[in-house]
This record gives sequence, C-alpha cells and structure tokens, in this order.
Amino acid sequence: MKTKVNPEDYKCKKTITILGSTGSIGKNTLDLLERYESQYKVNFLTAQSNVKLLASQAKKCRASGAVIGDPSLYEELKGLLSGTGINAAAGSEAIVDAARAPSDFVMAAIVGAAGLYPTMAAVSRGAVVCLANKECLVCAGDLMISEVRSSGATLLPVDSEHNAIFQVFDFEQPECVEKIILTASGGPFRKSTEAEMEIATPAQAVAHPNWTMGAKISVDSATMMNKGLEMIEAYHLFPIKPDQIEVLVHPQSVIHSLVAYVDGSVLAQLGTPDMRTPIAYCLAWPGRINAPSPRLNLSELSQLDFEPPDEMRFFSLKLARNALESGGVVPIVLNASNEVAVEAFLKGKIKLTDISKIVENQMNQFVGGVINSLSDVVEVDNEVRIYTKEYINKYN
Repeated sequence: MKTKVNPEDYKCKKTITILGSTGSIGKNTLDLLERYESQYKVNFLTAQSNVKLLASQAKKCRASGAVIGDPSLYEELKGLLSGTGINAAAGSEAIVDAARAPSDFVMAAIVGAAGLYPTMAAVSRGAVVCLANKECLVCAGDLMISEVRSSGATLLPVDSEHNAIFQVFDFEQPECVEKIILTASGGPFRKSTEAEMEIATPAQAVAHPNWTMGAKISVDSATMMNKGLEMIEAYHLFPIKPDQIEVLVHPQSVIHSLVAYVDGSVLAQLGTPDMRTPIAYCLAWPGRINAPSPRLNLSELSQLDFEPPDEMRFFSLKLARNALESGGVVPIVLNASNEVAVEAFLKGKIKLTDISKIVENQMNQFVGGVINSLSDVVEVDNEVRIYTKEYINKYN
C-alpha cells in the first residue's frame, strides 16, 4: 500500500526503530545504516534472546534504547549497557512500547506471531513501517490493512518479491493491472522427483541455491510454502483479486517479480539476490540511496529460465491458494501448522513431503471462525500449534 509523501520531508535526518535487530533483516538494515550515519538515527533495537549481540549492536549504532524480549535476560542486558546511557528494557510489552515510541521508520522484522502486536502498534501511530514479518499479513491481513487506512501509516514491503512489485505497480491506475507474477527460485528440489524429495534431509532442504536465509524460511522455499504465503501477502498489499496472482519459477533469481498490464506490457524489477537492495529502497523511499549489493551484469547472463510450478510436487502452493480464497481462520491455520511441521522436519521427526500433508490435515480440522482482533489471531494460532504437535506425535 503506497501513500504520497513529500520528498522534501526526507532531506532531514530520520529516526528508525528496528524490531528484530539480531536477525538477518535486522543485521542487513544496520549494515546499511552504518554507511549513512549522517542521515539516520537509531532509536530502539529489539531482540528476543540474543542479548550479547543486541547490546553490541546498540552500542555500535548509539541507539537510544535496547529491549530484550526474554525478561530473564534484563539484568544481563542492563549490565552490558552500563555506562553507555542506552536505556535497557525487557518483555513483550516493552517491545510494543518501543514500536509505539516516536520514530520515522519502523523495521518490522520480528519472526512469527510475536511480531503481530509490535507491528500493529507502529501502524496505529501512523509510522512508515518497513514490513518483513509475514504473519502480519498472512494471519491478520484484513486487520492490519484496516488499521493502515485509519491511521495513515505507510507499509513498505521488504520481501524482495513484494518490494519488486511495489516498485513497478501503478497505484494510480490499479484497474490497468492484469496480474502480478511472483517469481520463485524453485529451491533445492526444483528438478527432484517426488521419490527424491521423500528422502530429502534437513541439510539438503536448507541449502538454498541463491539466497542465504534461516533454516525455517529455507525449508519453506524447498516446499514452496514461502511462495504460497507470499501470495496471501500480495493480496493484502496490492489492490488485486486472488485470481490475479500468479507464481512463476525463475531459477536464476534475477527477476524478483513482475506486473502485467492490460495493454500487454510487463514490467519487471531485476537485481542480484541481496536483501540490502529492497531494504535500501524502503529506507530511502520515496528516494534512493546507494547500497553495497553486487551489481547485476546482464551481459554475463547466459540465459533466464521460466517454468510453471509443479503443484503436484509442491502441494503447499495449492494449500496456500485455498487458504487465500477461504479467508477467516484458514490462513492462520496454514501458517501455524506449517511452522510446527517445519520444526518437526528439521528435528528429523517427519519427512519433507509430510509437511504439506500435515498442513492439509489441520486445514480440514479448522474451517470456521471469524477474526475480529489480534487476540483472536493469537488464540487460533496457539490452538493450531497445540493440535498440530499432537497430530505429529501420533503421525508415525
């Protein structure tokens, strides 16, 4: 969702709060901010449990405050920041307070349902929110977008695919958009048979061919569930219908996504696979800043390949589309059961191909219900996780 901003407003020093600073997105954001110290001031940094890295980051960027989610780590954080003048706090409420505190930008990079309340707090005060948390839109998309509209907040998508679409989508004439095309690398099993995927190990699943990511999202890429979740996100971010969202496998990960228009034009955003590019775009929006990402050299590309995804082998895509069309609690069920199943796979309890079967089973169990608040989202999320764990324990 794009709103108009006066470019003149971005000539003065801007403040930023990073929710989830010790994760991959948080680290990349701080890497960029370090290069532009004269243009940005860090207000708050938050993390769940990596207290030593959080304290080190806060001291290095001279943040105003640091918040650790685990209350038992408060004394350690306080000790690490002693004498620096950096305020220390702990607990989930303190993270929400950090999101609510004044700053021009909020990088919402907390993974999982823990990011719902802090991100909503930032949205509610009308901040420019750089969104890198899938759960906010997958599980609470209607609530989040409604709050964006009422508060005047701006959502800037950080995911490379949605950021690519954001850059080439004509928000002034959305009726001229025929469809958006989310590209997918296909992951490490793009050419594997179902039998080969049946015996795939966690080590093979996390070995993404193009991107360096955490274990969970790497497994999601291997099953293509990540692309399914991105379809749901895209539906909430852009003024389109579910049947206007297409997925296309593009193994080189050079074209990050495309927008097709009614006149036959197709606009694409290209770049090397480096998350600092979309992060830099968000931090500088509506302008641009230099990013240290490797430059794309088109003359060195031997070819660009495209193919439709095989929804028989990558059944998660079909499950995600069903969840998008069903709405209500179903996207929450999809996301929560998938997270539990992925964790079970990484621990060697189930096969890679069991993940989609488990998710489908849970989607069949939870089919009704209306979501009216974030507490509803959290309640359903918790319930699904409990049932999914019980189902997995009986699965084998």
